[in-house]
Amino acid sequence: MTPIDVGVKAPDFIAPAVVGGGGAGDVSAAELALFRLVDGHDAVVLCFAPATFVPTCTAEFAAIRDAGWAGRDDLAVVALTGDSLYAGFAYADRFDLPFPIVSDFHGGIAESYDLLAESWEGHSDIPRRATVVVDDDWTVRFAEATTDALDRPAPSPVQNATATLREIGVDVDRPRVNYDGPW
Repeated sequence: MTPIDVGVKAPDFIAPAVVGGGGAGDVSAAELALFRLVDGHDAVVLCFAPATFVPTCTAEFAAIRDAGWAGRDDLAVVALTGDSLYAGFAYADRFDLPFPIVSDFHGGIAESYDLLAESWEGHSDIPRRATVVVDDDWTVRFAEATTDALDRPAPSPVQNATATLREIGVDVDRPRVNYDGPW
């Protein structure tokens, strides 16, 4: 069960997303197109999660938030979950997540990245927990997935992505993932 291969061209997607978190209180729905992010940044980090409010995934998303990865000119971050936009609204608001949360409700995007879980916690056809880094040439530069969304690897996939981002030329702090919150 490996994710998409490093070195291949990243699949494009357009999907509904929740945008505007980060404590602004102005969360709205939008259409997110990966090509716009790739064309406008040196790298894009795609963080897949089977659902919102999964504690291990939330720990990683909060670590990215706290490390200042969002809102940069050289880096875009996108969370993709198997939940609806409605869950995404509540999630972005609850944890002040300052990056888009895409609803991959039927797992089509996850499938294109070889990250579709056949089943997890009674749900089917949803994203696996993973981190993927895409550079500005559409090349997948990093891809790591956990066996189970509730696994607590140390270091986590988002922490492991830091070295690849630095190789691309994106100077970021390494997120500090605290699986035991508060987030």
